Amino acid sequence: MYTQYVRWEGKLYFCSMHTGTRYTPLEFYKWTRRDTYWMILLAAIPTLSYAFGGRFIALPWQPIAILGTAVAFIVGFKNNASYNRIWEARQIYGAIINDSRSFAYTLRDALGGKSSPLVQRMFYRHFAWLTALRYQLREPRPWENMQRENNREFQGDHYQIPEKQQSLEQSLQPFLNESEWNYILSKKNKATQLSAMQSEELAQLRTTNSINDFQWTQLQQRLTLLTDHQGKAERIKNFPYPRNFASIATYLLMIFVVLVPFGALRDFDSLGKGTILEGYTIWLNIPFSVLVTWAFHTLDTVGESSVNPFEGSANDVPITQISRVIEIDMRDMLDETNLPDPIQPQNNILL
Repeated sequence: MYTQYVRWEGKLYFCSMHTGTRYTPLEFYKWTRRDTYWMILLAAIPTLSYAFGGRFIALPWQPIAILGTAVAFIVGFKNNASYNRIWEARQIYGAIINDSRSFAYTLRDALGGKSSPLVQRMFYRHFAWLTALRYQLREPRPWENMQRENNREFQGDHYQIPEKQQSLEQSLQPFLNESEWNYILSKKNKATQLSAMQSEELAQLRTTNSINDFQWTQLQQRLTLLTDHQGKAERIKNFPYPRNFASIATYLLMIFVVLVPFGALRDFDSLGKGTILEGYTIWLNIPFSVLVTWAFHTLDTVGESSVNPFEGSANDVPITQISRVIEIDMRDMLDETNLPDPIQPQNNILL
């Protein structure tokens, strides 16, 4: 009846998707190795040219250092904005947890208790809303990063995205009767229409005096809050980090990465003068230039990989796991015993 996920003995987590202490050096190496190879090549070309007579290619380091300072500020600003986006997304889903719980027990107590078929139907419709919303948030956008080779490779080696393993139609089927299922699948924004169905049912209950005005108001307010959370999540999903800021950061970083090896040539060449290392220290330009450019480039890549918190990357908000936690809590309110298993991390990645 329910999607099966990888089991892992552990606890529930409410955090970004990576649940380990840190990424391992090997994971970082695999994730960044293609770009690192390019940086090695960019450092090796001017170093070889300089070592074999092309001394004119050396550049003064001062302008490059000034550019590096500007790049550091821009990358820092971008990373801060990325963190704000992912933290806001986590707050939104934290609010969905709280408002789903309060909606559930208010609905249960207003409509005749846990044994009521109507309560169960509206609970399961809420599960369908959570499912439809997470599927909508996982849909790709042109500006997102999961299509990049390094991200696709990391995802393939470490975890599977549940929304890619099973269709929305299959995931909705356990929660809706056939007529509701067919109706919802005909709609574009399925999560919105599921909320509308909940509101319509509450309106009918009010009309037949099954609930009083106060109960209707309380339940409608909670539905409104959930709709507000959906809209906030959709805003983050559908509005990218401004492309003008992203573009200038990328272009300045590229210029800096190319220029760093040229600016360090004379300093590394003179480093060994008067010692037995004279003539050899120039080769230190390659590893040190790669180290500096790798640090800047990786910081920028980390910010870029965190800026879209619903795309299915290893740094996203775990919306699938949070939705399952809400489902377990609400089914537990009905005293159901056959509860679905909590979703556990796959190789320290929680979805």
